[in-house]
Amino acid sequence: MNVYDFDNTIYRGESGVDLFLYYLKKDPKLLAKIPWGLSAVLKYKAGKMSLEQALENYSGVVEDYCRGIENIDSDVTEFWDNNSRKIKSFYLRQRRDDDVILSDVVLEEICKRLNIKNYIASTTDLDSMKLVNFCFRENKVKAFRERYPDAVVENFYTDSYNDQPMIDLAQNAYLVRGDRLVKIK
Repeated sequence: MNVYDFDNTIYRGESGVDLFLYYLKKDPKLLAKIPWGLSAVLKYKAGKMSLEQALENYSGVVEDYCRGIENIDSDVTEFWDNNSRKIKSFYLRQRRDDDVILSDVVLEEICKRLNIKNYIASTTDLDSMKLVNFCFRENKVKAFRERYPDAVVENFYTDSYNDQPMIDLAQNAYLVRGDRLVKIK
């Protein structure tokens, strides 16, 4: 089985950033949130805040905004209408039916379009818009093992050593730079 990270691995860019930009076009008031969001990212990247602290301190604003979205399903469909072209060609050439995609974003729509049946993404309670499970770093292994307890990961593809727990789980691992693959394990 091949397992892939999504952002910057099979998707050219950060889909969460692209989703924010999508909503920014629809709602220019989001411009006021950019300094707030950059502050959170910089604190996290500088090691001044753990991922858990960032989620605890900042997720409420995101939840409040998301609760005000009128039709999230049609927005997600429109978002992928505009962004499905960002799936990298190397992935389209080697895609297999038993691939598993791991991500911290909404994947259902793009996976349907790519005929990918196996994916694990962060989950959100759609009534409260609260994040239930964040599929990131070591949480990817936990979510993967819950869904596929006995699966053998032949190859894992990622853009970042943040995925070290999944790299450790795989027989082979590849770092993806654009459409170029570098074997790292």
